[in-house]
Amino acid sequence: MEFIDLLRYFGALLLVLAMVGGAGLLARRFGVPGVTKSAADKRLAIVETLMVGPRQRLFIVRRDNVEHLVLSSPEGATVIENGIPAPNTAKNPA
Repeated sequence: MEFIDLLRYFGALLLVLAMVGGAGLLARRFGVPGVTKSAADKRLAIVETLMVGPRQRLFIVRRDNVEHLVLSSPEGATVIENGIPAPNTAKNPA
């Protein structure tokens, strides 16, 4: 096997891997059904987190423009406050 053949094989392998990776990124970006949803269609997001202890954490979770405050610990999760209206994050043009 000559050196040029090895270069062709590795080049072909890199090309195939790049094509598979690109297809995965496109599927994630445009939300191919059955693979994932696009970012615009997602209804659930973690807005902010805060460590309150070595193993306790507070989360603000947004769902459909309503926020919920959740405390998570090794014993489980507890909703502290729910139904908080989400602030309008759209910036007004000046």
